[in-house]
Amino acid sequence: MRFKYKAQRKDGTLYEDERDAPDKFALSRQLREEGETLISAAPTPASRPFSTQDVLAYIPLLGRVSTRDRIIFTRNLAGMLAAGLTVSRALGVLLRQAHSQKFKTIISGLISRISTGESLSQAFGAFPDAFPPLIVSMIKVGEEGGNLSSSLLSVSEHLDRTYLLQRRIRGALMYPAVVVTVMIGVGIILFLKVVPPMVASFKDFNVALPLSTKIIIAISDFMQAHYALCLLLATAVILAFFFTVKSTRGKRLVDILLLRIPVIAPIIREANAARVGQTLSSLLSSGVEVVQALGITADVLSNHLFREVLLSARVAIEKGEPMSGIFRGHEDIFPPFLSEMVAVGEETGKLAPMLKETGLFFDGEVEQKTKNVSVLIEPVLMVIVGIVVGFFAVAAISPAYSIMDTI
Repeated sequence: MRFKYKAQRKDGTLYEDERDAPDKFALSRQLREEGETLISAAPTPASRPFSTQDVLAYIPLLGRVSTRDRIIFTRNLAGMLAAGLTVSRALGVLLRQAHSQKFKTIISGLISRISTGESLSQAFGAFPDAFPPLIVSMIKVGEEGGNLSSSLLSVSEHLDRTYLLQRRIRGALMYPAVVVTVMIGVGIILFLKVVPPMVASFKDFNVALPLSTKIIIAISDFMQAHYALCLLLATAVILAFFFTVKSTRGKRLVDILLLRIPVIAPIIREANAARVGQTLSSLLSSGVEVVQALGITADVLSNHLFREVLLSARVAIEKGEPMSGIFRGHEDIFPPFLSEMVAVGEETGKLAPMLKETGLFFDGEVEQKTKNVSVLIEPVLMVIVGIVVGFFAVAAISPAYSIMDTI
């Protein structure tokens, strides 16, 4: 497999290059033996032959495996291996139980690769879209230590905690998203269907219109006269936002802005701290090296700022510096409690348990804060809806009083 990678030399200079290696972890070991540090790596397009997975990748709804599917799959596989079934037989059972066609294709691929002599971690590594490096590395350590079923169970437990954390955050954002969407839809209907007849009545009576009514009429007239332009502008804004978020610079800008929003920023910091604590704890408990665990955890995080801190921590550890010092130097991003718990873990030699406790603590904090935000958002949205409705009511009623005076 050929990788395009970014690495750091002994003198601290960064460079990019390509190299063949069995997997990302072997590439990291090769560079470490040469005195260099792997920063990031990704398979080149020509690194594997065209397969069914490539076809599915072009269809987003068919080419993705949900977190819930991964949780059920790893938990059931761990249970069957603990019961004494062989890997091939256990995968065959899971293949018959799978309801998703995309997942059946992946499990069939796993069975085919294992039948050719590949290990389970190598087979999982052939499907990076379904099984990220975190899962592959934990399974690999389980194979080497002879406790594969325990490693798979740890994977399922970690995925379950991450899944619950994501659901809490999405649940807190769902209500305001629905309300805002409905408000926009109702507003468009009012401007296109309700305002024009009202304007015709006002023109018949030739009454003086207040400023609020003139604003509504101006917006309605513009939308009716240039509805194609409005639709084009709305589409352009959505596409511009989409491509901005997808680009590296745009994503970084969004990440920075999110950490400047008063209510959202604490939740983002603690959610990422919870994910770092849980992921690092799971990897270290499974026997993964600290440097490798930090690189895998960095890949799990979506926020560029948090990811850069972990990559800096990985470089610092390779130089013999403590991990807690890096977190302590970035307390504007990570909560101070994380650096203190990491320092205690390093001093006592119980880093994995301390990280687990830290992850659980921040998980609880995120749960409480998302509940508070949900409770706070509801009255705020009601006030906003009331203001918008009141503005429309005043704009419609004021001319009516003028008409009554004229009559």
